[in-house]
Amino acid sequence: MMDTINYSMEGTVFDIQRFSIHDGPGIRTIVFLKGCPLSCLWCSNPESQKIKPVIMYQSANCIHCGRCISACKIGAISVNNKGFINREICTACGECSNVCPTSSLVLKGKKMTIEQVIKELKKDAINYRRSGGGITLSGGEPLVQSDFSKELFKACKAQGWHTAIETTGYANSETIEEVFPYIDLVLMDIKSTNLELHRKYTGVSNEIILNNAKRISEISKMVIRVPLIPDFNSSMQDILELCRFTKTLNNIDTIHLLPYHTYGENKYELLGRNYLMKDSRSLKEDEIEVLKKIIEDQGIKCIIGG
Repeated sequence: MMDTINYSMEGTVFDIQRFSIHDGPGIRTIVFLKGCPLSCLWCSNPESQKIKPVIMYQSANCIHCGRCISACKIGAISVNNKGFINREICTACGECSNVCPTSSLVLKGKKMTIEQVIKELKKDAINYRRSGGGITLSGGEPLVQSDFSKELFKACKAQGWHTAIETTGYANSETIEEVFPYIDLVLMDIKSTNLELHRKYTGVSNEIILNNAKRISEISKMVIRVPLIPDFNSSMQDILELCRFTKTLNNIDTIHLLPYHTYGENKYELLGRNYLMKDSRSLKEDEIEVLKKIIEDQGIKCIIGG
């Protein structure tokens, strides 16, 4: 019997990217959901961390017309030589962004139903069929909105689409059992096998993540992704420990090494936040190649990027 699908269920989405050739096979559409239990210091999507919508302010585009001040009913916006949002009282209602003529103020996050998301995804259904592509849920952490993610995956499977998820694996066991049977490919971040370092750099223990990785690998095909962060998880010993853990899992296709980058640094400024990793360096290409060879010497396929 076919699973019933609640097409009226709402979730908070902050972006839908079409024509992706990463994050799974073929041509894909990536649905980004808000909310994440981790607070990784290098996070490239800081606008995704809180489940509620947020306003991003691009001061360089602002012409100081004052329309946003008039539109804000709670007085969260004032104008000086740069402009200012009092984020302690801002409710991210979006009224300011609605009247901004230069898109200096952008609302990130909106409520969408399963039906509305599927309608967007159908625009590229022919590309999924021709390329062997499909849908990938990302974030944030999609499992924060586990009920919505489950219904969306069910709706995608009803369309015959390949499904994938980018996840930290940080969720309770009930969520794992309920959601992952509807997922064809899991792109799972294993940031570190060191508990204390993981807590220091992400704000949470890795115990739940590592335990869930073992269970998820029994349910779905899995790719392990490692964001290579200097002084955190990029030493030879770190990579060897990762390999030892990987060998305890099932259905592991590949390890992807993702070089550290600062692409998201500007977003912190737009959110009125400090980027704490601005003095960190990226690993050199030859350093990453050494780590790749260590993994391959352990009998595990490895790709840089992905």
